Amino acid sequence: EIGVRLVGSEMCIRDRAFLSRMRNLCGEIMQDCCHYLKEDYDIGAIFYLVGSGAKNLIVQNASLSIDLDYNLEIVRCEDFEDCRNLKECARKSFNKALNERDLGDCEDSTSSLTTGEIHFVRGNPTEFSMDVCIVCRDTEEDFYRLIHKKTGFTYRDEYYWNKAPHSAGIQKKAKYIKKRGKWQLVRTQYLNIKNRYLRQNDHDHPSFICYIEAVNNVYNARMSWK
Repeated sequence: EIGVRLVGSEMCIRDRAFLSRMRNLCGEIMQDCCHYLKEDYDIGAIFYLVGSGAKNLIVQNASLSIDLDYNLEIVRCEDFEDCRNLKECARKSFNKALNERDLGDCEDSTSSLTTGEIHFVRGNPTEFSMDVCIVCRDTEEDFYRLIHKKTGFTYRDEYYWNKAPHSAGIQKKAKYIKKRGKWQLVRTQYLNIKNRYLRQNDHDHPSFICYIEAVNNVYNARMSWK
């Protein structure tokens, strides 16, 4: 029931049945990915929706394609500093889960693993894709993204952890905003930030980073809330 095809501004998506179906499929793929990481490479990982997908802010751009963003958080491995191996193991595990559903291999980009565009054969034909950021966190709850800096020569490529700016305490800030009934401010900020980076053709700010920026902006302006 699914197919894949490789291949402005943004607006919110409101087809709840389609969104639920899309989330279920992507969640199953991520669950299998974590299973293969554990079974094949003895790497412990968890996954969760981030940014738009996790906060009912899923957006669609002018090309009518939806991006669903996940964090693949590494919680146990033999060597956290062997970033090249971690990225490669994650890529192979993700591809294994995709291939089982007749979906093509992912693309290994600088800060994520990205699928081709997926669509359901029956029902809503809207295309969607998955972006998976590999992350870890330290004892201070700061997040780090695994970066693959490409050089054009595979053996010279660099792999390293890059700290996500201002990520500490983001869950507490989000909870504070929700408790005071100001979550709509985050929704507005998030869409504005996504559109700003889209206009700038800036692809180095995935939804997770946009979400952190939106929450921080709203939280830091809390004294001016009406």
